[in-house]
Amino acid sequence: MPLANNIENLNFKKDITIILVLFKETLELVSQTLSSLKFFKVIIIDNGNDERLKKKVEAQFVLEKYILNKKNLGFSAGYNQGIKLSKTDFTLVLGPDCLIHQKDILTLKEKLLENKDCFLVSATSYDHNGNLTYTGGPLPEKGEKNIILDISGDTCVDSILGACMFFKTKDIVQNQLFFDEKFFLYYSDDDLCRRVRKLNKTIIQIYDAKCIHQHGNLKIKNIFIRKFVREYNLKFDKFYYFYKIDKHQEVLNSFRKKVPSFIFKFFVKIFSLNFLKAVEIYSQIFAYYKFKFKILKKDD
Repeated sequence: MPLANNIENLNFKKDITIILVLFKETLELVSQTLSSLKFFKVIIIDNGNDERLKKKVEAQFVLEKYILNKKNLGFSAGYNQGIKLSKTDFTLVLGPDCLIHQKDILTLKEKLLENKDCFLVSATSYDHNGNLTYTGGPLPEKGEKNIILDISGDTCVDSILGACMFFKTKDIVQNQLFFDEKFFLYYSDDDLCRRVRKLNKTIIQIYDAKCIHQHGNLKIKNIFIRKFVREYNLKFDKFYYFYKIDKHQEVLNSFRKKVPSFIFKFFVKIFSLNFLKAVEIYSQIFAYYKFKFKILKKDD
């Protein structure tokens, strides 16, 4: 009998740990996610150092660990922190806004064990309306993440999102394939998958395992700060990703040519009182110069 069809006879807590990294999440969101994970060991890493949220969550759920970080170190560092605390055979890295049921987690385990050369598996994701959302596809150097795969069966991909990654804990630890902590928000999943593929291991998007994941929703209330955080980190992490694969000069040169026009547009937006667009432009320019002086200058 398939594992996924024998849920009631299994001790979920025995060999699967789920890692959630939080930052300014609401109790409602966290409770909704945890409600379907109650049979597993769960480790929460809170980069927002929210003591009130911790007390409320622990009053409702039994958790393996709940760590408060005084400083927001980013999702990559948070995931690594959780993985290093995982003592079980399997670990699921899960976004706090990613809903997945017990049977789907068990299907991920089953599929990982079935495929001997497989290193990572992910559930196929949908939005709350039942529409497919992006789960996996090519690495950034091969194509943009703008094509949602409508798969009819388990499918090998080059990269999957960090919102739902299932793996054998020892594979990450023994191969030292932790997330690169220089990535703050973006591209760390692509970077990890690229290193996995270099080991000639497969990454599979599982058709029969499903999750609900709404992409791109930063939980920062101030719209200007939210815009800056997203655009700055998206651009900086992109520069760093291509730097790691020795293709950064092409990306940097392409952006550098746009800097004068970006500066002009920035002042136009300021004078036209379109401050949100001005913040977006400024954050990208700032990421460009921060990358040049923080990363490139160190290697000169």
